[in-house]
Amino acid sequence: MFKPLRILQATSVFLLIAGCGTTQTSALTPARQQAAAAGAPLESQPANQAPPSATSPSPSIQSGTSSADGGGFLLASGELVPDIQAYALEVSRTRHIPLPHVAAILRNAQYSATAARLMAPAKARIRRSWVTYRNRFVEPVRINGGVEFWSEHKATLDRAARDYGVPQSIIVAIIGVETIYGRNTGNFRVLDALATLGFRYPDSSRPERSQLFRDQLADLIQLDYEKKLDARVVQGSFAGAIGLPQFMPGSLMRYAADGDNDGRIDLLASVDDAIVSVASFLRQHGWEPGLPVFAPLVLPANPQALVAGGLYPTYDWTALQNQGATLRPQAGNRVDNGTAQGGPAPAGAAANWKNYKLGVVDLLDEPRKLAEYRAGTPNFFAITHYNRSYFYATSVADLAQALADRMGYGGPD
Repeated sequence: MFKPLRILQATSVFLLIAGCGTTQTSALTPARQQAAAAGAPLESQPANQAPPSATSPSPSIQSGTSSADGGGFLLASGELVPDIQAYALEVSRTRHIPLPHVAAILRNAQYSATAARLMAPAKARIRRSWVTYRNRFVEPVRINGGVEFWSEHKATLDRAARDYGVPQSIIVAIIGVETIYGRNTGNFRVLDALATLGFRYPDSSRPERSQLFRDQLADLIQLDYEKKLDARVVQGSFAGAIGLPQFMPGSLMRYAADGDNDGRIDLLASVDDAIVSVASFLRQHGWEPGLPVFAPLVLPANPQALVAGGLYPTYDWTALQNQGATLRPQAGNRVDNGTAQGGPAPAGAAANWKNYKLGVVDLLDEPRKLAEYRAGTPNFFAITHYNRSYFYATSVADLAQALADRMGYGGPD
């Protein structure tokens, strides 16, 4: 997949740009290697964790702090420690939940040393490898399982694709990456995980992270009060994500959907709810029906200069053309490298990406000093709101392509 090209001198071009349905690879410059080592985020964010403005439209709970020292949440008398008592009061006031209900749930929470250990920062920075990451998810178990899952739940997937405009292949791929189609949904009590990470986060240098988990804990308490789940029982990941699609409580509250029309949402027991909820989440985070995930482009010779980063596309097709980008020869109607529609696309959809902002995506392989570059459409960036990692979003797209090919939706090259 990778082929090193000559090392290019980095430039300070600030452009509007688009991207590439063919992958493009070049050697990393020393400056790019240094930047990656200094500031690149780890490719391991909890699933379905969108920016606070998307997943936490309710005001953040300002009361409550976090200590990295560990320990429980109760005094010897059985009452909440003062800091968590203040948190309970604010949750009660801002979420309009009786204080006894909030306090009873918090008194039931237990410190999870395992969740704290799993969330603790690594002692040494991990050198990121796109190839290694991709191979964890685009592999035979998930491809074969995805074909079986798609075949078994085809009617619901077809309905979700029709109602939300999100391809079946993308929905199946996300559930496959998250939990291998429900095999690994997590065995942590979500209440314990969120309380631990909200009040005893293991990295004191990241107060915004503990704040995020305290807000998610408030969402869990609200869901319990509204009888949408039982906070004392529901299980999930060590980060508090729930069900086949691994929704955080805030995402479950705001974006999940009742796929089986039984009047409730159960992301653990109802595959239909999980499927439709994934489609709902993506559509509400910018998914555009009919667009590919990546544009069918050949990028200019210095793609690293065009990487803006972030969770939103910033460049347009005209500006990219001005910088030397071209259409991939003989692209036909298929845009590969993770852009499968998983079903018939609307007429003219293959060219619609030219009307949207695009973003160049860099997939670093630090051990090999290489990088692969693609150009994401708004649909790529919609997936990054599910998980902020470019590695994650591209793996979803590549798994979706493999699944669509196996299901007969790949189309000609």
